[in-house]
Amino acid sequence: MYKLLVVDDEQKIREIISKYAQFEGYAVEQAPDGMTALEMLKDTEFDLVVLDVMLPDLDGFSVCREIRKTSKIPVIMLSARGEEYDRIHGFEVGIDDYVVKPFSPKELMMRISAVLKRTNSISNDTFEYEGLKVDFAGRIVYIDGKKSDLTPKEYDLLFYLIKNKGIALTREKLISNVWGYDFFGDDRTLDTHIKLLRKNLGPYSNLIVTLRGVGYRFESN
Repeated sequence: MYKLLVVDDEQKIREIISKYAQFEGYAVEQAPDGMTALEMLKDTEFDLVVLDVMLPDLDGFSVCREIRKTSKIPVIMLSARGEEYDRIHGFEVGIDDYVVKPFSPKELMMRISAVLKRTNSISNDTFEYEGLKVDFAGRIVYIDGKKSDLTPKEYDLLFYLIKNKGIALTREKLISNVWGYDFFGDDRTLDTHIKLLRKNLGPYSNLIVTLRGVGYRFESN
């Protein structure tokens, strides 16, 4: 599960972002100012920082400069100022994306997802558990050394489950992220694909856990 740090001096904004992020399956912690954020980053390992520019002590640019001295953690900057200079300055100090206030929480979640995928695509291009190996870049699955013949949709489903391992995924969330928001089928389509995917995973089919009344979860611990 990815862990986010939301840094903003406005409590309402922190809570809105946290609410949407938790709904998307992220763990979230909050900081009301830059100094607190830097202290939290020393003590806790986060996967991404959502950082406001206008903070009461250190501004967001200064906080990002301090972060970049020791870490490559992705940073998405929030600002009520949308001037080109501010955006350029943000990228110069090392941010990964820039969102202008007021913003759509849904859009921010999409940007967070895109940044995390981009920054983790190089380091996390394979998954291995005992005799199960998934090559994400090559879209190949091996079961005990033998290549498994998954359909493209089965692969997409497995990819999403693994990338969100340990997280309870509702049927609606799986359908919207694997099939797309314009999908007009029903839950039976998902359940059928899960059944076929489990069959292809053979001895590792039990890694996909059914959550009655909710959906599914991928467990590899």
